[in-house]
Amino acid sequence: WNILADDSAGRPLAQTAAGRAFLLTAEVIVTKISEIKPRIHRAVFQCEACDHTVEMIQDNERELKEPLRCPPETGCGLSAGRSGETRFNLVMNISRMVNNQWIEVQEVPENVPSGAQPSRAHVLVEGELVNKHLPGQRVVVNIIPVVHSEVKRNRKTPMFDIIYHMVSSEHESTPFTEIKITDEDRETILEISSRSDLLHLMQRSIAPSIYATGVMHYVKRSLALQLFGGVSRLNQDSTRLRGDIHILLMGDPGVAKSQLLIYMSKLSPRGMYATGGGVSGAGLTAAAVRDDFSGGGRFALEAGVLPLSDRGLAAIDEFDKISEEDRRTMHPAMEQQRLDISKGGVKATLNTRCSILAAANPTQGRFSKRGPNESVIHSFKETGLPPALASRFDIIWMLRDEARVEDDERIARHILEVRTRGISEAKIDEAMEYDIREAEEGLIFATGYDESEHLTIEFLRKYIAYAKRNIHPDLSVDAKALILEYYTNERQSFNRDDQYGEVDVIPITPRALEALIRLTEAHARMFLREVANADDAKMSIAVFRHWREEAGIEDESELISGVSVQQRNAAQVIRVTLRDIISERGVASMNDLLNRTASKGITEYQVEDMISKMLQSGELFSPRNDEYSFAR
Repeated sequence: WNILADDSAGRPLAQTAAGRAFLLTAEVIVTKISEIKPRIHRAVFQCEACDHTVEMIQDNERELKEPLRCPPETGCGLSAGRSGETRFNLVMNISRMVNNQWIEVQEVPENVPSGAQPSRAHVLVEGELVNKHLPGQRVVVNIIPVVHSEVKRNRKTPMFDIIYHMVSSEHESTPFTEIKITDEDRETILEISSRSDLLHLMQRSIAPSIYATGVMHYVKRSLALQLFGGVSRLNQDSTRLRGDIHILLMGDPGVAKSQLLIYMSKLSPRGMYATGGGVSGAGLTAAAVRDDFSGGGRFALEAGVLPLSDRGLAAIDEFDKISEEDRRTMHPAMEQQRLDISKGGVKATLNTRCSILAAANPTQGRFSKRGPNESVIHSFKETGLPPALASRFDIIWMLRDEARVEDDERIARHILEVRTRGISEAKIDEAMEYDIREAEEGLIFATGYDESEHLTIEFLRKYIAYAKRNIHPDLSVDAKALILEYYTNERQSFNRDDQYGEVDVIPITPRALEALIRLTEAHARMFLREVANADDAKMSIAVFRHWREEAGIEDESELISGVSVQQRNAAQVIRVTLRDIISERGVASMNDLLNRTASKGITEYQVEDMISKMLQSGELFSPRNDEYSFAR
């Protein structure tokens, strides 16, 4: 063979020279697995003429080799084939079978140069190595490339396919080993962690080109905490407590949601960016597809964005446009952080242990203004997403494009400054100008457009990887006391019944308590503290309280059901009034119902909407026009 190899140093899968068998070692991500099937490894054939058996090793997984002639030394010596004198039959019960499985792997993103596509490879796994790999896993594989001629219309062609046979594999045991941290880096990280303004430094390091005003300060602060995350824990009863923080950004067009997501995906180790409407195939979770590499029509399980982001961050833009299948599977993927898949004969449990940063837009272009008694759930419904999905997010931010004279001028000046200080991309591509991004390579600090100091992307990635790899904080007694005090005070301050004594307001639930713990652990991890103290708890409570005040959350059950306490109260008033009228007159007319409920603050729209729902559910029936009675 005389095949020229790529000059892709450090990228084994990008090498195309495979004319001879040699061992390659590569760090890869498993993206797809097929179902398991048996293959004949050592086939035994029997000659029809003399009953002599011939053993043949099957080293080509795409073709069954048969004997051309019965050996004259031990058999009859007759030839086989179309015009042959004998035939050979496969003897299955004494042939040796071996399980095999195809997997598809691709290079890890950090080994791929900017602008290049990650190389993919089809790997044949056999014997004890079968059923040891799942989509989304990072493994170091030892593989041998094998060349096969492409076959079209039963004829070989001069084109060749390269497949790989797996010799062994090693699963990752320590996360973020792909980010190299030197002793000098470690000393610098420890020094920076002792800064009193560390939180503000981290906040400024999140998308420095995006001007932070108003609520954007708190948005960037929460994103900084999301990068570090809390501590995932396993209990004795095998239950798992999530440590990753999920954040949703909802907002009008032009409020920099997409820029934040793209920056966060670059900043986070193992970050991945995707759009809800642009994800095909496996989507966000996983899908069973006809495999395209074994040629046998098998089903293969293909990993989506979340399994591929395992132990990283998934930035999902246009979250409102995700498919119906993804909407159904997002709940376990976000809370339990696992997907139990049984599709196309392939059964597997995929890990989705990643933070989710999502951005959603309204179906009508812009969000309508919320009323005085309406929470962020009113806006969430305008995205078309199921309300219950909102409860899976630890923080929901509403970013509005509102006219404020002072802020508008500052933002405009900042945009003009960013625009004029940038260098033409065409000139950089043509090497006419120096790429300003290369100026930050090897640096720790950089200066923003407002002359403020922030950490470079390269160093911040090292800081985050070091913290997540080495720091696993527990809550101190003081931190627990502060969180408990906030939780119980919130529960008691709004724990009241409505006028009928049946509808409770639940301002905060244990799910929110877990979010508070995650934020506290994340703040402690940022400061490289093994024990989260009172300062960590105070900051997490401040961030948590601010987003809930911005969102207008007074009843957390609204996050789960999508129905506010005002709506539940109105429904209860209508139901009780209906019961009273029907008990008095046998039936309730619409006029009577409207007259009696109007004095209790219930609108005509609320009454008509409630009656319509009760008719659809079969709870009411209408014997005559505009008259209603309970179904017996």
